[in-house]
Amino acid sequence: MAYEELPRVKIGVQGLDKALNGGLPSGNIVLISGGAGTGKSTFALQYIINGATLFGERGLYISTEQNKEELYRQAACFKWPLLELEQKNLLKVVYFDVMQGDSFIEKMNALVMSFEPKRMVIDSLTTLTDALMVSSMTDEKGFSMVQIADTVSPVPRTDQIMTKSILYKLFKEIKKFKVTTVMTSELPEDGKTLSADGVSEFIADGVITLKSMTVGDSNSRNLELKKMRYTPVEGGLKSYEITASGITLE
Repeated sequence: MAYEELPRVKIGVQGLDKALNGGLPSGNIVLISGGAGTGKSTFALQYIINGATLFGERGLYISTEQNKEELYRQAACFKWPLLELEQKNLLKVVYFDVMQGDSFIEKMNALVMSFEPKRMVIDSLTTLTDALMVSSMTDEKGFSMVQIADTVSPVPRTDQIMTKSILYKLFKEIKKFKVTTVMTSELPEDGKTLSADGVSEFIADGVITLKSMTVGDSNSRNLELKKMRYTPVEGGLKSYEITASGITLE
């Protein structure tokens, strides 16, 4: 199948969809990585809103940081009808307090199966991964298995190995639903990795980085398509702005 024949899910940002040769390949899991103030959550929310308003596609927004009231407030800044779209059953916004230790994957599976979205957002993967790490370390059964593994293996257990195991499980669960998913992640300032965990960029189908730099009184923002499976992309830095209507790309 040729690249252009692949089913696409448009982001709804004209310049970005063009750079992606028509949009995200359907079913891809894409990481949106950036520092504070680069517009990660705005990008994720716009992706879901555009899906509903421009293409009539259902979207599931799972937040692990902002509660629903905060997300409504953020959407209002751009005049996005978040509540109205929820009432029309085109969107579902859910806040998970992952630090409470509840089973995230089981709850996510139940939501996807009942709502049947075309698009999904997890904002943020950084918070979620940290919480799942803590949960796995405090789980009595898991801790016992780790202790046994440590006694029989000369290879020391590391946070990265545990993170990789957790992320593989999460991504595998999402993949089975064939829902095109955007996840946000903090981008380390040292520039050595493309995510806070240093692992998810290798598992994800795509990685888009957002960077912001202040020069005098102005703020310069650049986006880069670092990786995208199943499609050619336009490389290089691309200037973007956060306007009153959301993210725009030149």
